Amino acid sequence: MSEEVEEHDCDCPPEGLPAYMGTFADLMSLLMCFFVLLLSFAEMDALKYKMVVKSLEDAFGVQREVAANEIPKGTSIIAQEFSPGDPRPTPLKEVRQDTIDETRDALKVKMDAEDVAKEQQKEIAEEVEKFKEALEGEIEEGLIDVESQLNRIVIRIREKGSFPSGDARLNNAFVPILQKIHDVLVKTNGQIAVAGYTDDIPINTPRYRSNWELSTSRATSVVHELLRYHQMPPERFVLEGYADTKPLAPNDTAENRARNRRVEIIVLKSSIIDEVTKSVDELTKEYDAIEGEITIIN
Repeated sequence: MSEEVEEHDCDCPPEGLPAYMGTFADLMSLLMCFFVLLLSFAEMDALKYKMVVKSLEDAFGVQREVAANEIPKGTSIIAQEFSPGDPRPTPLKEVRQDTIDETRDALKVKMDAEDVAKEQQKEIAEEVEKFKEALEGEIEEGLIDVESQLNRIVIRIREKGSFPSGDARLNNAFVPILQKIHDVLVKTNGQIAVAGYTDDIPINTPRYRSNWELSTSRATSVVHELLRYHQMPPERFVLEGYADTKPLAPNDTAENRARNRRVEIIVLKSSIIDEVTKSVDELTKEYDAIEGEITIIN
């Protein structure tokens, strides 16, 4: 009798799981479905992902996989299909190796430089022809020369017909010629240097104390005339005066002295080095972060 009373008085938990577990399980299932739904709506930013992977590569020694299209540097007795370097078998029954393509960036720099050089030479040649067409009559009269030198175009204005002897004021008859030059310069790009030159005969007048002042003043007169039309920004121009320090010919005859008295308008194109001088590290970060294939070496 006492045993039956003890069984009825026992404070035991009910059989089965607690009642709250059903609600808790439903809540967890709903949360899982909610986050799966959020993930399905999410968009993967491939560029940021690859940049993060590139950062991990630099930190943990991850390397790129290079296709086996180069001269072999090692073989395997077990597997005869290989790519350069130490081979490792794969489930695809082919051998691959992971290495750093040290020549790729250098080749890109070289190819970029060659492409820029060709494009620049083509552009300079076209612009030289435009100047020659616009100044055809003046070139035939010997008033102006047009030529290209590496990455620049040189328009050489002779003293004949442009300036009075020993003076920096432009002849009125020469102003329309400068307007023709201006009209072509407006359609070109690049820095414009205007440089004045003289012969070796000293000058000392109330207006010009030396050939330095005369050469600089003549270049200044040309710049003022080119800027008079307000179609080119003054920031494009550089003013230079060389006096008799850079002659085209020896100052030993009257003809050579006349040739040395000149003003040159030089259109400076950006050099090839300026266009493609990116270090290998910069190229690696720029290109590999977007299009590099990443393989982790085990």
